[in-house]
Amino acid sequence: MATVIGVRFKNLGKIYYFDPEGCEIQSGSHVIVETARGVECGEVAMPNREIADDHIVQPLKPIIRVATDGDMDKLAENCHKEVDAFAICQKKIAIHKLGMKLVDVEYTFDNSKILFYFTADGRVDFRELVKDLASVFRTRIELRQIGVRDEAKMLGGLGLCGRPFCCSQFLAGFQPVSIKMAKEQGLSLNPVKISGTCGRLMCCLKYEQEAYQDLQKNTPPQGSYVSTPEGRGTIVGVSLLTGVLQIHLDSSSQDAAPANYKVSQVKVLHGPAPHSRQKPHERKLKPEDNIVPTEGADS
Repeated sequence: MATVIGVRFKNLGKIYYFDPEGCEIQSGSHVIVETARGVECGEVAMPNREIADDHIVQPLKPIIRVATDGDMDKLAENCHKEVDAFAICQKKIAIHKLGMKLVDVEYTFDNSKILFYFTADGRVDFRELVKDLASVFRTRIELRQIGVRDEAKMLGGLGLCGRPFCCSQFLAGFQPVSIKMAKEQGLSLNPVKISGTCGRLMCCLKYEQEAYQDLQKNTPPQGSYVSTPEGRGTIVGVSLLTGVLQIHLDSSSQDAAPANYKVSQVKVLHGPAPHSRQKPHERKLKPEDNIVPTEGADS
C-alpha cells in the first residue's frame, strides 16, 4: 500500500497519482508536479488515500510543492498568453492555407512547450506552420490533431436534450457507442435524432445501456405468445421503461386495438417465431406447442 493523491490537469480529465511527500492535501488544492510534458500545475481531485501497489504506475513521482500565490498568478498569466497564441495561430493557418480548424491552445506551466489542438478531415502537412510558430514564440511547438468528440468536450455546449454536454460535465472518457444500442432501447434510427452535436452517436446511449439490458432480461420480446387474465395473445408492442406490454388477444378481431398489461400479469408460453410471415393474430398453433386453444382462438 502507498499513500497517494490524485491530480487532474484538465477539466474532467484523467486522474494521475503522485506521492504527497507526507503532506495532507485537500481536494481543490493545486500542486506543482513533474510530468512527461514538463513541470505542470494541476488540481487535486482526490485527497490523501492509500492505494494498492498494483494499481500504481511506477515509478510514483513526488509532488514538487503545493502551489503558491505566485504559481497561481503564473497560471493565470498563461491563460492570457493562450488567448493571444490562439489568435496568432489562426492567422498563420490562413496564411499557409491549411485545411484545419484550431480548437484550443495550451501552455505548459513552465512555458517550455505550447500545444495547439486542431481538427481536420484528413492528414495535414503542417511542418511549415510549426516552423513559423516556433520563430514567433521561441519555444517548442506541438500540433495535436483531435477528433470531433474531443472538440465537443473542450468547447462544451448544449445537447439535444437542452442540457450541457455529458462529456464536458461528468464523463471522464469516451466509451464505444453502437447503433445496436439505439435499437435495443427502442429509439428512432434517424441519425439526426440519435446523434449529438458532435455528429457522433450520443454518449448517453452507452451509460443507459446496462439498465435496458437488465430490463430486457425480465421482459418478453415482441412477437412472444403469452397468457393474460383475459386469454392468450401475441405481444405487438413493448415499453421497457414502464414495463407495459401491448398484446393482441386471440379472441379479438383483426382491427381491434391491443390491450395493455404489466409484465407481471402475463406468462410467456413461447417466444416469437423468427421466420414467420404471418401476422401475430393470424399465426396458427403447432402440435409441438402443446397448448389447448381457448374459446375463440384460431385452431
